[in-house]
This record gives sequence, C-alpha cells and structure tokens, in this order.
Amino acid sequence: MYYTGIDLHKFTSYLTTVDSSGNIIKQQNIKNLDHNFVQYFSNIGTEHITTVESTMTWYWLNDLLTSMNIPLILAHAKYVKAIAYAKVKTDKVDSHTLAQLLRMDYIPAAHKISNDKRTLRDALRARLKIVQRHTSITNSMQLLLAKYNFDSPTQLTGIAKYQFDQLSEVEEILNCQILDLEKQLYPFLIPNEDIQRLLWIPGIGKLNAFNILLEVDDINRFNDVKNFFSYCRLTPSARNSGGKQKQRSSKDGNKYLKVVFSDAAVHAIQYYPVIRKFNSSLIRKKNKQIAKTIIAKEIAKIVYYVLNYKENYNNKFNGKDLEHTKSLQWPRITNPYA
Repeated sequence: MYYTGIDLHKFTSYLTTVDSSGNIIKQQNIKNLDHNFVQYFSNIGTEHITTVESTMTWYWLNDLLTSMNIPLILAHAKYVKAIAYAKVKTDKVDSHTLAQLLRMDYIPAAHKISNDKRTLRDALRARLKIVQRHTSITNSMQLLLAKYNFDSPTQLTGIAKYQFDQLSEVEEILNCQILDLEKQLYPFLIPNEDIQRLLWIPGIGKLNAFNILLEVDDINRFNDVKNFFSYCRLTPSARNSGGKQKQRSSKDGNKYLKVVFSDAAVHAIQYYPVIRKFNSSLIRKKNKQIAKTIIAKEIAKIVYYVLNYKENYNNKFNGKDLEHTKSLQWPRITNPYA
C-alpha cells in the first residue's frame, strides 16, 4: 500500500508518497493540472490512498482522483494541526506529515459532502453572504437618516440625498439577487421528501429546511442525537480545571446549523403558544439565551429523528401536543413522499 499526502494550494500542490514502512517513495511539487497528477500517480503502484486538508478547493481534486480510482480522505484542518504541530512548516513538511499520519491511520477525517448536494449547498451559502450585504446596506440607509434626525428620505437634500438613492439602488439589486437565487433552488429541493417532512416542524420554513438538508447531508453520519447537537453548536464547551468549571459557546461544528436552529427557535416561540409557555418557564429559571438554546436543541432533536427514521412529524413538542399546525399551502406538496 502507498500513502500520499497532498498539500493543496490555489495553483500548485506538493505531494509526498510513502510506503507501508514509512519510507519516502516520491516527492514532487506540481502545478494544479489534471495531467500532472495523472503522470505523478502513473509511476506508483495501484494500491494507493491519498489525503488532503479540508480547504475550499478540494472538489476538483476529489473528482480527479475518483476518476483514477484513488481514494481521497479529507483531513480536518484544525485537528491535523493539533496532532502534528511542527516548528518548521513548509509545503514539503506538511505533505510528508499528512502521508505519515495517513499511513498510521491517524488522519482526523472530515465529512465529504455528496457530489449532488455540494453545488446547492455552496449556492445557499452564497445567498447568505448576499443577505449579509443587504443587511449592511439597509443599516447604512437607516444610519444616514439618523445622522440628520429625519424620518423619511424625502427630507434629505444634496449629496446626502444622492448617497441615499445610491444605497437604495444597491439594496434593490441585492434583494432581487436573493429572490432569484432562492427560485433557482426550488426545483431541486422542494420535491425532496426530507424537505417536505422538515417543513412541518415548528420554526422551520423553506430556507431553514434547505439549509438543514444541505448542511447535514447524511444524518446517518451521526451516531446519536448528542453528536448531532455538538455538530450544530448547541452543546457548550467545558473548561474544568483546579476545581473551577467554565462553560462557553462552542466554535466546533457547523456555524450555519447554529444559525438555522437559533432562528427556528425564535419563530417557534413567536407562533406556537405551547412553545412560548415552555420558553417563559425556562426564562424564570435561566437567562433568555440559555432558554432559546434549549428550544433550539428540542427542534434539532425533532429534526434528527424525522431525518433518521424517515417519519412525518407528530406535532408534539417536549411531549405536549401543539395547538397550532402549519397550513397545507406551498411549499408543502400534496404527497410528502414525492
């Protein structure tokens, strides 16, 4: 068996291949062209496995190696650094370190999203960036009015009026882009049976459902609901030392799912009396943020079991029946298994 560590960059990659004993068989810095990789691996035995850190540009490399029948393990960048800290850090050293970790089966593997979902997920993440820009522009418009203590843009004159009009044009463009991008996703996601099940869960609308499906990818990769909570950043990290205990929000896991379930909790509290009452009882014992996180965890638990068992939501929350039910109108389709 041969093991290759790949230090991938935008234009070039450094590759190191070792054998089962850890001896270096080949090392080379190559340009990121398909034929260069084909040529590199053509002179090495067929029993082969590779690894690369989970950067933003691994898609094409994974597809190329798959076409060559060479398995690629995606290494979790943060945990690789924790395992293999080095004072001297170069491309050559990094690729050699990856190859040796792969040989010893010490690579902390990151999840590789399914090929059919990765483009949709990236489009949805791009939409979030547009939304953030839209929010920034809207805030700038409100700030401009506040500077002059005006209630309406019609009160502005001169350069200030021109500036507001420019911001308004950009806001309209971004809003159109947000809506257009959403519509591009509808044909691929609305008919999905998991999306149709998710839409019945409190606080989850079509965009939250899209995010959950695409960010989770495969619910079976989580051993239990606690692992799912951790991945969604709904479990606080702990620092216990010298008899002192500290807890804080975890930064490990998926930040997008953290946002989704927090948003779902806010909407569930707003529209469901049973959940609102439960939230009020939590606030009396804990602060508002902790109460919201508990609601978010309860929604995440429902999502986990709905996706894991492929069952429709039973309209219960924390063991109690919900009085409020969602309407049957679009984006829900008549047959939940379509």
